[in-house]
Amino acid sequence: MKQRTIRNARIVAGDEEFTGCVVIENGLIKSVDQGDSSALGAEDWGGDWLMPGLVELHTDNLEKHLSPRPGVLWNAHSAMTVHDAQCAAAGITTVLDSVVIGDLDEGGPRCQTQHTSIAALHQCRDEGLMRIEHLLHLRCELSAPDMLEVFHQYVDDPLLRLVSMMDHTPGQRQWRDLVSYRRYSERNGRYTDQEFEATIAQRRADQQAYSLPHRQVIVQACQASTVPLASHDDTLVSDVHQAVQEGVGMSEFPTTVAAAEAARAAGMAIIMGGPNMVKGGSHSGNVSAAELAQCDLLDIFSSDYVPSSLLLATFMLGQMEQWTLPKAVRTVTRNPARAIGLEDRGEVAVGQRADLLRVRMNRVGTPTVLETVFGGQRAF
Repeated sequence: MKQRTIRNARIVAGDEEFTGCVVIENGLIKSVDQGDSSALGAEDWGGDWLMPGLVELHTDNLEKHLSPRPGVLWNAHSAMTVHDAQCAAAGITTVLDSVVIGDLDEGGPRCQTQHTSIAALHQCRDEGLMRIEHLLHLRCELSAPDMLEVFHQYVDDPLLRLVSMMDHTPGQRQWRDLVSYRRYSERNGRYTDQEFEATIAQRRADQQAYSLPHRQVIVQACQASTVPLASHDDTLVSDVHQAVQEGVGMSEFPTTVAAAEAARAAGMAIIMGGPNMVKGGSHSGNVSAAELAQCDLLDIFSSDYVPSSLLLATFMLGQMEQWTLPKAVRTVTRNPARAIGLEDRGEVAVGQRADLLRVRMNRVGTPTVLETVFGGQRAF
């Protein structure tokens, strides 16, 4: 019976924050108490925060390691283990690795790495090489001609916990502003005006041909398998209404207040990006996470493309009016866990898996992860 006692910790538990002690036994939280402990060998955390491990539903961080530079593809196993280490260092203990299926850029890195990344996820898990728990999130690009073929290969994957439906056709949703879209799409090379116009025309033709029929198949498949569904970049109230009719439970990155309000009225969980919060706005000119938080239209943070943004965004959110640190912490722990049906983690509570963080505020006011504990074992 392996036991660990932590004392003098600033515990963020559920709806409250207090100084107390936690006992971990056999990978689970055995007790949580206010006040001190005189147990022999208890670790004094000196007032550092003790928080639940972070739960990440949507991260593109793996992509940065699979394709570190334009035209460069990296070994998928190496990419996966480094991504795993970065997540652990950022305080993430459960991560849904987001794999985009259906690449709008023919022959692009996403279509070249979608299979190798999922294979590496399974192999690294099977070999016990992961510091934390990795699961699968399929991000389906609805207007990509080849998307459905790949989707059918993985819809029954035992690690699949979330499917999101995306439509990045320029001129709507995230890319309403074609100037922003062009700036983003030219990050790896310039277009002539003629080439850009041809690309826009092709994207819109593909949307007309594939988006709706692909969406219908995905919805039916996920309803049959009970895999949670998320919509992506909802902009219009009608976008949300469509999602509600399909049984979608989460709205990822709504781009307008109106869409977020419609999602809230429908009982959908609202997910926003941690980088949006930390940077003070959306990189593509859409609604800011802070604005939605001020309207209490925010349930879950995703680190999106920066794993460390989760903890930073949490502490920033906890300082906002009408928010508390425990409420902010729930956006990166309990709320995302429950949204995908995980009941055994996300809280500092008796019986929960001992996924815990030791966090200290440094001298410049940045929360820093000193230790990440996964299932009672040190992961970082």
